[in-house]
Amino acid sequence: MRAFQILIDGFAISALYALGATGFTLIFGVSGVLNLSHGAIMVAAAVAAWAAASMLGVGTYAGALIGVAVALLTAFATYFAVVKPIQDSRRIPNEEKEIFVLTGTLLWGIMIQELIAYFFTNNAKTVLPIVEGVVEILGVRTPRNEIFTAIVCCLVIALLWLLVNRTRTGKAVLAASMNPRGVTLLGLELTNIYIVVWAIYGILAGIAGVLLGMFLGVSSYSVGPLTASAFSIVVLGGLGSVSGSLIAAFVVGYLETLTAYLVSPAYRTIPALLLLVFVMYIRPQGLLGRR
Repeated sequence: MRAFQILIDGFAISALYALGATGFTLIFGVSGVLNLSHGAIMVAAAVAAWAAASMLGVGTYAGALIGVAVALLTAFATYFAVVKPIQDSRRIPNEEKEIFVLTGTLLWGIMIQELIAYFFTNNAKTVLPIVEGVVEILGVRTPRNEIFTAIVCCLVIALLWLLVNRTRTGKAVLAASMNPRGVTLLGLELTNIYIVVWAIYGILAGIAGVLLGMFLGVSSYSVGPLTASAFSIVVLGGLGSVSGSLIAAFVVGYLETLTAYLVSPAYRTIPALLLLVFVMYIRPQGLLGRR
């Protein structure tokens, strides 16, 4: 029974990680940005959904939509206030811009974390679930919300795949990830493509954050572990490889779940970080290689 419970819980948290890491990987694959404010954006979405539903009384569905909208706006703010000014700066040498972006997004994430702590305290917030109740599967009582979370994550990832592979906009994004210069020569504006990618990322991070708030709850202290998990996933999968990130998300998700059940929830992120160090020595290009 316990093994089956670990299987269900691990699948739900892995699906959440896969959803968040897909957006994280997408912006790196297209624009070369490793966004270290990722965890802060997810937490901001969850806290906004909690505040809207619990404090303002707008309802669970409206609260969830508000949470996703906050993540989208925060993602745009990250791009226009932090990333783009650094990328467009003539004072920063091109070879140093990547480290400036890393530092800038890290500091931006810390600012968001501190704002959340200031206005909403450091106490954990649990978003009201959209689907309530418990269902029994093979003798294991499982919250319906947990199953709902896994299904939504899988559906959103499937919709993203359709968008990228079956629409004109998605194909432009895919082309930009492969050959930015070639896209420019075809008359497409890279800035517009970057805006689309950051919009997709904000929506994905928002949905993942809200669902995480419903599933496990979040606090300002969740920012660091969430960013660390996402970073571990994209490096394990291969920087820029969406397929690799999906596989790595399930590896990390189940590692964390096993650690939480068998050792302690306080140490759940440690095995994934140790695995990351091991992979960086043995196969630095990740599971499926870098794009």
